[in-house]
Amino acid sequence: MIESYTITDNGYHPFLIRDGWQVAQLNYMPEQDIDNITRLDVHNETDEVFILLQGHAVLIAAAVKGKEVTFEMQLLEPNKTYNIPKRLWHNIAMTEECRLIIVEKSNTHVSDFEHHDLTVEQCKEMRSRVYELYESVKVIK
Repeated sequence: MIESYTITDNGYHPFLIRDGWQVAQLNYMPEQDIDNITRLDVHNETDEVFILLQGHAVLIAAAVKGKEVTFEMQLLEPNKTYNIPKRLWHNIAMTEECRLIIVEKSNTHVSDFEHHDLTVEQCKEMRSRVYELYESVKVIK
């Protein structure tokens, strides 16, 4: 009757998929280290909800107009819900011990995403701002 799930492997794991929605756990993976992020993603059909379980993460949102990118960043607090509305470019920077819950429309990870590659200068700006947020809570990378 009651279902429970424990996800310990690194990476993205949709584990509860129902008619129209899914819950996934994202555990640190090298692609989400701020030094490795070089692009943003967008979902056109769904909002995406993030809940920090442990560790540190920075949610990166951006307005993309032509070649111009304007960032907004949020250091996530544990047990607080954050929503990225559909059609908003985003990514998430994670430290090695980080674990997140993601709620979104089912199969978003399969078919509802586009990518926007960042320039070298945009990556530098993004990394600098994420490191400032990490330093504010004494995260050592």
